Parts: sequence; structure tokens; C-alpha cells
Amino acid sequence: MRDPSLEPSAPSRPGGPAAAGVVYGLAAYLAWGVAPVYFKAVAAVPALEVLAHRIVWSALLLAAWVALKGRLATTLGALRSRRTLATLAVTTLLIALNWLTFIWAIANDRLLHASLGYYINPLLNVALGYLFLGERHSRLHLLSFALAGLGVAYLAVSLGTLPWVALVLAVSFGVYGLLRKTVAVDALSGLSVETALLTPVALAGLLWLAARGQGAFASSARMSLLLAAAGLVTSLPLLWFTNAARRLRYTTVGILQYLAPTGQFLLAVAVYGEPFGRAQLVSFACIWTALFLFSLASLRESRRTAPTGPASLRVLSGSPCDASAPPRRRAPARRRSAARAGCRSSHTAGTRTGHPPRSREPSRRRCRQSG
Repeated sequence: MRDPSLEPSAPSRPGGPAAAGVVYGLAAYLAWGVAPVYFKAVAAVPALEVLAHRIVWSALLLAAWVALKGRLATTLGALRSRRTLATLAVTTLLIALNWLTFIWAIANDRLLHASLGYYINPLLNVALGYLFLGERHSRLHLLSFALAGLGVAYLAVSLGTLPWVALVLAVSFGVYGLLRKTVAVDALSGLSVETALLTPVALAGLLWLAARGQGAFASSARMSLLLAAAGLVTSLPLLWFTNAARRLRYTTVGILQYLAPTGQFLLAVAVYGEPFGRAQLVSFACIWTALFLFSLASLRESRRTAPTGPASLRVLSGSPCDASAPPRRRAPARRRSAARAGCRSSHTAGTRTGHPPRSREPSRRRCRQSG
């Protein structure tokens, strides 16, 4: 369900890429917001078994999509670098922990805490960027992080226990995004590698359960279809997100991301009847205020930043995805000097042969451009 180059491309015409990006973004974040409905439907199945199905079916769908898009070479290329593969092995464990915690939380009526974790996540990304990437942030950004910490602390003191579900989800996803920013692998290829690394273990577990007659997959046609749908529940929102992030400004993606935890929050309180007393109200009020300040600071910063084109993908993820082509490099200084010398000699030759000044102007323009 992220992280960052802050700023806009030129406005698009109505019905253009930005409009399509909003549709894709809404589809992705609303899908993540209502995903708990699916996991409630399979709540009778142990969380580890649901996780195994999610991994296996996602790996199959992502492999088919990568092959269809002609990205097999890119995906396999990630396996050739030991450093990249080692980093992806760590992110694989982190995303598995994140998925397992989320599945367990929904099955055990902790969806409110799960939504709290995903509200905290953007603020935690600010802190991680500050601590490990040397990123500098405004006072409003730092104040928003302090307010979020205050909200979590108040909830912990009021309930007499840490909201560990929220913290595990926020920290695992935040560190996942931080590590994914260090490898040059797009989100689709990265998630394909991660699910592929997990698939042998997940498949072995499912086969072991089936051999003992304890697997839920063949228990009924309805349950079998629901478990197989885990791949769609995981993969489709990711594909919609990648399409959105290619077309939208980063600030727009940043605002849309709050739809997912908001949907989860509404489901927890209005549909599943999870307790929402004074402690939860004060905690969420602190975090919502922090998010308002965070968004305000980000918008101010984006207005001071020169346009840089559509948002680069960070995500799920929070990881870099499909980065645009790198800017063209200037020619080496020696080559530029030679080009200027050649231009000067051509101007001199033109003067000696009696060319009028106007005929030399395009040549001078080309020389200025080459410099």
C-alpha cells in the first residue's frame, strides 16, 4: 500500500494521462481500503496458510504479467547481482512479516490497529529518511512526527499495552521501503522476485498440509476460490498503483494514499464494531493532525521545487519503480573545448571567405548549444 521526489509535471489536458492516473490511483487505494473484507471472508483459515496462498497465487500472476509485458530480462537481471539479491532477500522477509501481521490482525479483530499502522507509515518514512538517508525536513515535518509519536504513546498508556500490530505494520513497511530505495529494481520486478523467493517455502507448507488432510483449499469449492483469489487481491492493486504513479504528481499520490487506512478505519468501526473509545479517539486525533501538518509541509515544499515530471514509483511498497530515463549527460570538458575550438575556426574561415554575418549565426547558435 511507500516514498520521494516531490513535484509536479506540467498540467495535463482533461481526459489525459493525469485523469487516467487519478482513476488508477483511486482503484488501487480503494482496493487496499476494502481488502479487509476479503481477509474477513477467509478468517477461519489460519493466518500462515492464508499467507502461503497469497504468496503462491501472487507469484503465478506476477510471473504471467511480467512475461506478458516483456520484463523477464529485467526481472532475471535482479538475480545476477549478489548485493541486489541479498537486499531483496531481506525485503522478502519484511513483506512476509507485514502481510502475516495484517492477515492476523483482521482475523483477530485488530483492524483498527492495522489502519493506525498505515496512517503512521508516511510519518515514519520521514523519520527513516532523516536518520538513514540524510534527508532534511521542515519543522512542520518534524512536528508531525512528534505528534504521531505522542498519539501512539497515549494509546499505549491508556490501554496498558503497546499497539504492537500498528507498530509492526508501520516499521516493517517503512524499513521495506527504505531498503527498496537502495536497489535499482522497479516495483513489479521486485515484488515478482520477492514472491518467487518465498514460493518454495509457501508451496512446501501447502503440500504438507494437504498431505495431512488439514489444508483448507480443498475443503469446499467456495473456500478454494477465495484462497485462489488471494493472488488477484495482492497483484491487481499493485498494477493499478504502478499505472497511477507513472501519470500523477507525487503530491497527488501522497494524498491518495490516505484512502486505504481511512477505508480500513471505517470498516473497523462502522462494519465490524471494533471498540473506539476515548483512548482511540485521542490517539487518532493526534495522528490525523500530524498527517494534516505533514501534507501541508509537503505541499509547501513541492511549490518551491522546480517541476520534475511525473511521480517516480516508490512503494508498496515505497520502493523505486519504473524510474524515468536518466537525464542526458553533458559531454566531457575536453570534448566541449574541442567543439568550441572547431566552432571558432569555422567562424574565422567563414570571415576569410567573405560569408555574410547572417550565414554564420546558425553556426554560432550550434556552438552555444554544444557548450
